[in-house]
Amino acid sequence: MDANVGELVDAVEELGIGDDTIIVFTSDNGPDPTFPSQGTSGPWRGYYFTHMEGSLRTPFIIRWPGHVPAGRVSNEVVHSVDTFTTFAKIAGAAVPPDRAIDGVDQSEFLLGKTEHSAREGFTVFVADRMEAVKWKNWKLAFYKEERDWWSPPTKLGVPLIFDLINDPKEEYGATLTPNAWIGGPAMKIVADFEESLKRYPPIRPGTPDPYTPPQ
Repeated sequence: MDANVGELVDAVEELGIGDDTIIVFTSDNGPDPTFPSQGTSGPWRGYYFTHMEGSLRTPFIIRWPGHVPAGRVSNEVVHSVDTFTTFAKIAGAAVPPDRAIDGVDQSEFLLGKTEHSAREGFTVFVADRMEAVKWKNWKLAFYKEERDWWSPPTKLGVPLIFDLINDPKEEYGATLTPNAWIGGPAMKIVADFEESLKRYPPIRPGTPDPYTPPQ
């Protein structure tokens, strides 16, 4: 993979368009757990198709000489859906105003004009289930984390709270702790998302394309 990425970067430079090309290296989820294609999630636990950090945390390396500060490292929250709104802004394109747009503009953050991301968290879906919500370095989990792909999901009676700085492997989830206050900001993310579904109902399977949102 390193060699292939290197060939692409070299080709961009040989064409003389390196300074005008944004290169992003990222992934939509964490590693596959099945042999022989299994990967590692490093210090985190979990893998693809889970709500654990091993699934949610992926590399996001961006290169744009003269614009994106080189060597900068951050642990701020950025979601893959933010790439649409961010690159639309950088390219001078308008984001459609007649539908729900999940992404937020991260151009100020990626260009080094601010130290903080434009987002504090997001809802975590596995298949069609909202299994958790992240807020800053915290996670509120609504489902038990199964250890294989085939067990039916088990919804928890009371959500578990994880402090992802002190418990990066999500081994010590608790229900009644001094950290129960994070339920407030975390559930606001959930409420805002559910409100958006009322304003912009999900597109039903089989809907003709192109799709025109209802007024």
